[in-house]
Amino acid sequence: MAVETGEEALVTPGEVLGDSSDLIAGRGAYVAHHNGKIYSSLTGRRSIMPPLPGSSDQKTKVEIVGHKAHGAVPEPGSVVIARVTKVMAKMVSADIMCVRLKAVKEKFTGIIKQQDVRASEIDKVDMYLSFRPGDIVRAVVLSLGDARAYYLSTAKNELGVVSAQSIAGATMVPISWTEMQCPLTGQIEQRKVAKVN
Repeated sequence: MAVETGEEALVTPGEVLGDSSDLIAGRGAYVAHHNGKIYSSLTGRRSIMPPLPGSSDQKTKVEIVGHKAHGAVPEPGSVVIARVTKVMAKMVSADIMCVRLKAVKEKFTGIIKQQDVRASEIDKVDMYLSFRPGDIVRAVVLSLGDARAYYLSTAKNELGVVSAQSIAGATMVPISWTEMQCPLTGQIEQRKVAKVN
């Protein structure tokens, strides 16, 4: 439980911060009307703010500071947008940037294994012809994987590369489910292309 003095104490959600007869609930705190107690709704440091001079309400304000806002977190079944960082013979590594169209605040790594690139002809998948570093990929989270990465899949028509740059630096245009073309040079490059609606 938080210490009742003015010093900052570490608190977690649900801890009693004080009584509403003595304090005003600020950011990260709320009043439980059934007992008049003020509780923490965030993890952070409890801060006691004296009333402003000339303020009509002379109660001290209690709030939680230093809390970290949590962004989106990948979970099995969620659709993610990721940037390919490394292509290897049997898998691709990617940094997850968005989960269900919400940006992530922490770094999450995803791995697309060879058998999870497409639904058919799994044994014929060439990772180097499906992805390149820098490609933006839409994938679905299969599982939490190991401690280092989430396992991702692009084995549906709507999943795969959604944006890629050509060697000339232009954003390529998809021309089939396995090819993208540079609008500047006309050069065609192989990719596992996502079907965009």
